[in-house]
Formats: sequence, C-alpha cells, structure tokens
Amino acid sequence: MTSQSAEHFRLTVLNPGGRDREQQFQTVPAPSKGAHPPINFHAFAACTLGAFHHNTRRAISENTPVLLLLRSDFRASERALADLKKAGRTVAVSLKETGLHQIAQQLGDPAKLSRFMKIVTDADGCIATTPEAAEIYQRIRIKRDPASVAFVPTPYPIKDQRWDFSLPPAEQSGIFIGTRECDVPSRNHFAALLVARHLCEATGERVTVVNLDGYKGRRLLGELNFPQGILRLIEKWKPYPDYLCDVARHKIVLQLDRSHVPGQVAGDALLCRVPCVGGDGAIERVAFPKTTGERRTITEIGSMALDLLKDADLRVAIVAESQERARERLSFEKVRSQLAKFFAILE
Repeated sequence: MTSQSAEHFRLTVLNPGGRDREQQFQTVPAPSKGAHPPINFHAFAACTLGAFHHNTRRAISENTPVLLLLRSDFRASERALADLKKAGRTVAVSLKETGLHQIAQQLGDPAKLSRFMKIVTDADGCIATTPEAAEIYQRIRIKRDPASVAFVPTPYPIKDQRWDFSLPPAEQSGIFIGTRECDVPSRNHFAALLVARHLCEATGERVTVVNLDGYKGRRLLGELNFPQGILRLIEKWKPYPDYLCDVARHKIVLQLDRSHVPGQVAGDALLCRVPCVGGDGAIERVAFPKTTGERRTITEIGSMALDLLKDADLRVAIVAESQERARERLSFEKVRSQLAKFFAILE
C-alpha cells in the first residue's frame, strides 16, 4: 500500500436499519450543532472522507470497501452482508457496541449468537475498536488469516485546530465526572463520585456531573452528601461542541469505568486537552497510560487525581504526552493509513 493509495482511500460505514442521518464526508466537518460529529464510527468514515449510510443500496453505490456494523438482532446486518458480497464489495464487520458488558448482553441469546458467529466467519475481515473485541473475533475466525482481524482505535481529529477546545490553565477549575450511567455496574459511576467527594473536600474544587435521570438522579446524588455548593449538575442534553466546552473548563476528567469500552470519555478529554484519570477504555490505554485505571486500585486513581489537581505543571505534562501519543496512534491521518493497509490485505 503506497502513501498515495492510502491518501485516496475511502471507506463506507454501513449501519443497516440505524437512525443516524446519512452523511457524505467530502471534508472533515467543523464543530456544529447540526450534523453528527466525526466521532465513534462516524469517525471512520470522516477520517477517510468516505460516507456513513444506513441504507445498503446506497452503501453499495459508493463503490468503496465497507465497514458493516452489527447491531440489534443482527438480522439486518446479515442481509446487508449478503447483498454487499453479491455486489463484490470488500466487507469488514464490527459490533457497534463493544464494551465487554455490551458484548455479553448482545450474545446471551442463542439465535443472535448463531447469526453473529456466521457473520463474523463469512466477512472478509473484522475491525475491533478494543483489543478485547479483536480477541473475540480472532477466536471465531481461528481458521482464517490472523491479519484479517485488526484492532483499530477510534480516530479523533487531533490535528484539526477547529477541534481544539482547550482553555488556558487559569480558566480551568474543578473535576468533570466522565461517566453518567448509574445502572451499569462496570461503569462504577457512584464509586467515582465518592472519590470526587473526597477530592473536593481535600482541595475545595467543584465537581460537575451529567445527570440525565432527572429526579431519580438528583435523589441518588443527594445521598452522597457533597459539601454545599460543590456539586454542579448538567441536566439537559447538549450538542457535542457545547458539551466539549463544558469539559474543557475543568482541570481533570475523572472516571472509574471498568467496561473495556472504545473510550469516548478519554477521546473527549483529548479534544479538550484535559487529563483523563481512570478508566480502562482503549483510548485511555493508548493516550493516557500514566493515568489509566487499568490494573490500578481506586485509591491509586484517587491519589493521581489529587496530584493533578494540585500541580498545574503535571497537568501540562500529561496533556502534552497524551497529544503526542494521539497524533501517533489516533489522528485521522494515522488511522486512515491503517485502514487503507488493512483493506488492501483483505482484497
């Protein structure tokens, strides 16, 4: 795969039956409150200046390789794979939800598991946004070429100045809690809140929490007895650029997630140039190895967070290292090249 062919590589992402609006990415979009931002699986289309579709016929008409997302009961994905292969397209597949708890939930039904095994076996290859998902695909495709499965972390537009939401250190304060799901045990959301309460008692820093559960969420938060005036709630959904502006106002992003997800919490922190502390997502492990939560205790994560809140120079150093690692592994340019080389192997 030459640098020129990588430069001209385009990918179509197909989410059959999905609800996201279809998009053509002639250019990487600027932050806006309208179109879907170039994150998650939209980022795979955006970084290659490709397309995102939910209609199989339109995906076929793009005349490009396809990343087929597996969702719901996998029936639509199974039909789409058959149509794509009949049309001669090179197809890699990926589960749309790839946290370990999400994979377990999706594959607990025998019929769904059967369809999943067949799709993964019949596809030309598999792309995994976490190392753990890659291992699952490889074990199913044990008789196929190991190179037909690739771990490709979710790309972020790190080098695009329009997506730099950073603020001067003097304008940053407080702790942003990166998780928000109280009912998913592996998120450890309330354990993170307990750590944050201890940190705010030690430093006086405020804590920002996204609560989209209304009265129920407020009641649960009330039981934690944060000091008066310390807790700030975001209780309405915001467009992604507005959300990033909120994140960027903080000294750190804190989480204790143990779900092995792709890592959007850390990805948001990268765009905001804020240290991400805790979490074991793929982006956390790639970009924030010194503050990741993998193989660290809650006490160790709390201690790291305290050091970062107190030391502005340490925050600057962690951000600088995370940006360098992101440019090397997660930038749109690097992932486009990785995708081009991978699909060249499949053809």
